Order: sequence, then structure tokens, then C-alpha cells
Amino acid sequence: MQLTLQPAGPADLAAVAHLMNAAYRGRGEDAGWATETAYIAGDRTSEDLLRDDLAATPGAALLLSRPGPDAPLDGCVWLQPLSLDLWYLGSLTVAPTLQNAGFGRALLASAEAWAAARGARTVRITVVNVRTALIAWYTRRGYIATGEIEPFPYGDNRFGTPLRDDLAFVVLEKHLNLPALP
Repeated sequence: MQLTLQPAGPADLAAVAHLMNAAYRGRGEDAGWATETAYIAGDRTSEDLLRDDLAATPGAALLLSRPGPDAPLDGCVWLQPLSLDLWYLGSLTVAPTLQNAGFGRALLASAEAWAAARGARTVRITVVNVRTALIAWYTRRGYIATGEIEPFPYGDNRFGTPLRDDLAFVVLEKHLNLPALP
């Protein structure tokens, strides 16, 4: 299933922040399988942080998926060119009610296709090291651990407060199966 992804506008950022906080930090019945509440407390993001990140990162796109123009968001994803053919994919977010239904696979594939249409040949992601189920999910979608580890931003609580002292980011990449560029 190919999804139609649209860039977020300023009016979308409050809804995006709400969706990300529900998906990453939801609790109880509102929690999906991707929640981080066991090791990071507080909100995942805010409207202001999203606005600042977009302003500070020319060329990046926060893409939205929704079933209709006035419908609530189903998901979102951040895509950012790191070079002509290497792109970073982050904040892949699926509404908790759609998790475990194949929507995440469709959102990821659509985001990869969007980046490929703009020159991406490799997509890079980072995942918190203790999220073994999520790392396995990405591995099943063709992502391979590079062996690189990036430090967790301890002391910078913009994205929540870590509850453990052993967090880091595992770097994974996927080489997109594309024909050679002319």
C-alpha cells in the first residue's frame, strides 16, 4: 500500500506533536507497542520544537499521512538529506490505534519512496539501543546495523528525561534498490 505523504505546514505542528507524544509516550490503553515510557519520561516533542527543527534544517521535510484533508493524522515521518544520496529518516510515528496493522510498514515504504524520488540511495536511521523490538522491526524491513553508536543527549531534556544511564543510539542503514543514476 503506497500512502500519499504531504509536507507539514505551520498549522499542522500541534497535531503532529500530539500524535508523536501519544505514540512515543502514551500510557495505559493509549500506549502502542512503540512507547518509550519505561526509559524516557515527559513529552517526546512540542509544537515549538518541531517549528524550530524545521527552521534550522533547510531541506528537511516533516511528512504527514492522513485519510482525508480534514481527518486526524494517521502518521508522520521526518526526512532530511545528509548528502546527495544519503538521507536521514526519523520520528516515524504511527497512531497507536493503527500499530500492529501494517500501517507502519506502509508509512516506512512510502517515506523511502519519497526520499528515493529526491535522490536518496541510502536511508539512515537511529534507534535507542534498548528498543530491541523496534530494532528487530527495522531489520525485518531491510535495515542493517552499521556498528556505529551515537551518544544519547543526556542533559538535553528537550525530547524527554532519560530514566536510565545506559541509553545510546544504534545506527542502521538501508540501501534502496534503485537503478543507477544516469
